[in-house]
Amino acid sequence: MKRNGAYLMLFGSVLFWSGNFVIGRAMAGDIGPIALAFWRWLTALVVFLPFGILALRRDWPLIRSRPGLILLQGTFGVAGFNTLVYLGLQDTSATNALLINSFIPVFIILLTALWLREPVSMRRLLAILVSAAGVVALIAQGDIDNLLALHFNPGDLWILLAAASWAIYSISLRWRPAGLSAAAFLTVTMLIGLSILTPVYWLVGDQSLVWSTANLLTVGYVAVFASISAFLLWNQGVRVIGAASAGQFIHLMPLLGTLMAIVFLGEVLRWHHLLGALAIGLGVYLVVSDPDKRQTKG
Repeated sequence: MKRNGAYLMLFGSVLFWSGNFVIGRAMAGDIGPIALAFWRWLTALVVFLPFGILALRRDWPLIRSRPGLILLQGTFGVAGFNTLVYLGLQDTSATNALLINSFIPVFIILLTALWLREPVSMRRLLAILVSAAGVVALIAQGDIDNLLALHFNPGDLWILLAAASWAIYSISLRWRPAGLSAAAFLTVTMLIGLSILTPVYWLVGDQSLVWSTANLLTVGYVAVFASISAFLLWNQGVRVIGAASAGQFIHLMPLLGTLMAIVFLGEVLRWHHLLGALAIGLGVYLVVSDPDKRQTKG
């Protein structure tokens, strides 16, 4: 029963994150990407701070022991990833963004090999190449002329940068101080992310945000569900079944998000989506079914 509860928690977290992509695309014309990122994390911090402040005070010595690491995690995990996703959703579909996002697990393997010099098996190298082909198919929108003429969708490239940002964040988690609570970690990374987003928002962000009912509901959803709830559910699920097993749940995001985009946004499923999904899915399968159990930590 405990494991079944953990599975439900993990499913809930990826469901909330999938909804974040769909809502980000739906509201792209009403809320600027930097504005949405700023108000998302400010609202999340205000809501969570009464609970996180005690944990932050208790674990402050652990945080002070690794200031550079915590700064990197707040930069790439909070400020970087989400802002880049929202920038990408200005120009690409939620379906494309979710499919490219599923390249993250293979991206982690690639960066780990280059950054930490960990060996990569032929099976994992094949996984990287196959998934990369899927991403190329999505970016090219199934038309080789787009590649030959370098007609890339800028939104897809932003999503690729977001994937790289999340991969760096994920790899860095292996050095997270032992004993640092989830509440303190979430609070301090939100504070760091906001300290970066705030000057960017006020200097170059779109401050003409109209606080309509739809915009309020959007900020409320991404703050409470896609930020606080998703992170807490994910952390608890990982605690019960472990990171290696929990990590596979992120591959549900393209399926869940694409279904949401088709139902709520009227997006059309095209052949290059299926080709990209098949290639990325095959690459991910080659990784998660690798008989070599030496999994990437973090």
